[in-house]
Amino acid sequence: MSLYFEEYGDGFPLLLIAPGGMKSAIPVWSVAPWDPIEHLSPHYRVIAMDQRNAGRSTAPVSADDGWHTYIRDQLDLLDHLKVDRLHVVGMCIGGPYCMGLIEAAPERVASAVLFQTIGLSGNREAFYEMFDSWAAELRHRGDTDDAAWPVFRETMYGGDRLLFNLDEHFLSSCETPLLVLKGDDLYHPAETSVRVAELAPRAELIEQWKEEPRRSDAKQAVLCFLASNTPE
Repeated sequence: MSLYFEEYGDGFPLLLIAPGGMKSAIPVWSVAPWDPIEHLSPHYRVIAMDQRNAGRSTAPVSADDGWHTYIRDQLDLLDHLKVDRLHVVGMCIGGPYCMGLIEAAPERVASAVLFQTIGLSGNREAFYEMFDSWAAELRHRGDTDDAAWPVFRETMYGGDRLLFNLDEHFLSSCETPLLVLKGDDLYHPAETSVRVAELAPRAELIEQWKEEPRRSDAKQAVLCFLASNTPE
């Protein structure tokens, strides 16, 4: 197994989890509405990573894989870098990953920013198709039992949890400060972002953030949110 990451800037650590679904990798930020690497690295030690079997990261695939596998990778990277406390910022699939980190290690996460998180809202088949497309590109390696793929897919995108890996009960008990930037499409339903912001006791919602003039306001709001939750 090999996890690829890059670091930018100095200061309080910030783990950046890219969009792209199962292909979550650093280069995908280049096509995001705005690039948080460029925006945040003047203020924070930004740690950007490719998730396993995306970009330049590789790992075996098994029927035991699931959200917990990726969360463990992220925690292992933080341990490797000797990062004990940090902010987490994620887009798309990064939403559940951020919340999974909070569930697994709440004492380590100072705050989280969720850009258009994915969520379950009448769109399960779209996520199955996305998973299958990603899996098809890996099958040629020939190192995974064919029976493992549907089990892995169901672990990721089966069930009835709002964020696929976490339910509403956890969100309603989450005391970590959250900034939620609303989604607006099939994979990132607006109602998911709104529901997360409604449930989490310390969550704020930004509805418009992709286009000017609201984009500049949203970028400043992200900086202010992170600054206000950065330990002294």
